Amino acid sequence: MRKSILKSLKPDIIVEMLDMAVAFENWNKVMERADMLYQCVQSIYEERRKYQSKGVPAPHIHIERPLVYYYGFSHLMRGMAHQKMGQVDQARACIDQYAELGWMEDLDEVGMQVVQEFRHKAQVNRYALEIEAGQVELLEEFVNFLLEHPEKRLVGLKVITEAAVRHRWQIDRVLQVFEGQIQGVVRENGSSNNDDVYHCCYQRALYEQWMGRPEEAVEFILQAIWLADKLGMDRYFIKCTALLESLREEATEEQIGRYRMMLEEMK
Repeated sequence: MRKSILKSLKPDIIVEMLDMAVAFENWNKVMERADMLYQCVQSIYEERRKYQSKGVPAPHIHIERPLVYYYGFSHLMRGMAHQKMGQVDQARACIDQYAELGWMEDLDEVGMQVVQEFRHKAQVNRYALEIEAGQVELLEEFVNFLLEHPEKRLVGLKVITEAAVRHRWQIDRVLQVFEGQIQGVVRENGSSNNDDVYHCCYQRALYEQWMGRPEEAVEFILQAIWLADKLGMDRYFIKCTALLESLREEATEEQIGRYRMMLEEMK
C-alpha cells in the first residue's frame, strides 16, 4: 500500500473495522484489515524515527493508544484469523510476534504496560491454540493457570469446553473446579463479559448434549438465548434456537414453558 494512502488512514478507525470483521467472523477480511493496520503503524513509526534522527519533532498524529498497542493488536488479530482458519503454525508465529514488543524504542511507562498486557495475552493464547489443536496433556497446566488468573477464566472455559466437544474429552472434573463461575457472571446485569459468557454457555450446552444430559444442555442453551438477545446478535440467537429445537423432545415441560415465555418477551 502506498505511503500516501497509509498516511490518510487512522489506526483507531482500522481497529473499529477489525472489530466489525471479527463480529461477522469474516476471517479473510480480518487478515486484510490486520495487514492494513500493521502497515499503517509501521509507516507512522518509520516517520517518527526519521524526524527523530534529524532532531526535529514529527508531525502530530492523533491516536487513542500508544503506538505499540496497534502493533500488538495487528498481530493478535492476524493470529486469531489464522487460528480460526485452522492454520496453527501461522497462528503460533503471530503469537510470538506480540509476545515481545519491547523492541520498540522510546517506550514510556504506559507503553511498557501495553507490552506487558500483550505478553500476558500471548501466554493465554498459546495455551488456547494448543488445547484447541488437541493437546490434552496441557489441560491440567491450563486449569492451574486459570486458577491463578481469574480474569481469564471465562475465555479459558470456553476454549476448554469447545476443545472437549471437538476432541471428545470428558471434562466434568475440570468444570466442577469452576462451578458457579458462569452463573455468577450471568446474574450480573449489564456485564461487560456477556459475549464471553454467551460462548461459554453455548459450548457447555453442546458438551452436555454430547454427554447425554439433555436437560442440562437445555438449561445452558436457555441462558445463551437470553444473552444472545441481550447482545443483539441475531446470528447467535438463530444458532441457539436451532440447538434448542433439536433438544425439544428431551426438554422438560417447565423448560419449554420458559423458552416460550422468553420468546414472547423478546417480541
